[in-house]
Amino acid sequence: MARPLIATYSIVACDLEAQQWGVSVQSKFLSVGSVVPWAEPHVGAIATQAYANARYGPNGLQLLREGMSAQEVVDRLTGEDEGRDHRQLGVVDGQGNAATYTGSECLDWAGGRTGKNYAAQGNILVNKETVDALAETFESTTGTLAIRLIDCLAAAQEAGGDSRGQQSSALIVVQRDGGYAGMSDVLVELRVEDHERPIEELRRVYTLHDEIFGVTPRDEWLPVDDELGAELRERLAKLGYDGELEDSFTRWTGKENLEDRVDGTEQIDPVVLEALRSRT
Repeated sequence: MARPLIATYSIVACDLEAQQWGVSVQSKFLSVGSVVPWAEPHVGAIATQAYANARYGPNGLQLLREGMSAQEVVDRLTGEDEGRDHRQLGVVDGQGNAATYTGSECLDWAGGRTGKNYAAQGNILVNKETVDALAETFESTTGTLAIRLIDCLAAAQEAGGDSRGQQSSALIVVQRDGGYAGMSDVLVELRVEDHERPIEELRRVYTLHDEIFGVTPRDEWLPVDDELGAELRERLAKLGYDGELEDSFTRWTGKENLEDRVDGTEQIDPVVLEALRSRT
């Protein structure tokens, strides 16, 4: 029996200044994040799709570790695969070199393009403009890699998207020791498995993730003067957290999993302040 076709669009990319590598993807396919995206810090990122060869992910990362460039990895993987004509692949390596491949039997519209630090590709798309939107959005946006990758998906969907519709999306960004408690290389890994508007849902979930795990530079924290202190006490009391400000604030942020954004009550992370205001 034939395997399901992963008709999708994706972008693999890196931010060399931040030392981050990542992939974002959307497809009319259940749980696209379980197959397409692969990434490892200082090694690279890979998207494998169409009649996807899932071995392209781990095998491609291994070739990158061994020092192959993005194009050399694409050539090696497809050259050794008899099913290459049905595959689609995007790779960015540890130096930001990028390569994309679309087999001759991938269904229209199918293709890809590369630029500095990224490879964009898609198959069974409404039009070529879908991939162009991925590329042009990445080239023209600033900010964190994760947000740029989500913005790329949104622009691609607006330009046409998967001709079969929407179902799932995924985002992965890796950074050495950038994940949970500095003990993981996975800065963010989110999947929307089955949703009518998976890109919008991915952005919503990413916003929650960033609220808990993001980092605001200390010089952007706000001083807690008498007026702000009074506001904090009032809002915390409405939520049932009475008593001394530091104690009630610590208890509330602990419940909301925001404790990593707290350091006493002389200053407050603006993300924490917005979270408190949104809940009262």
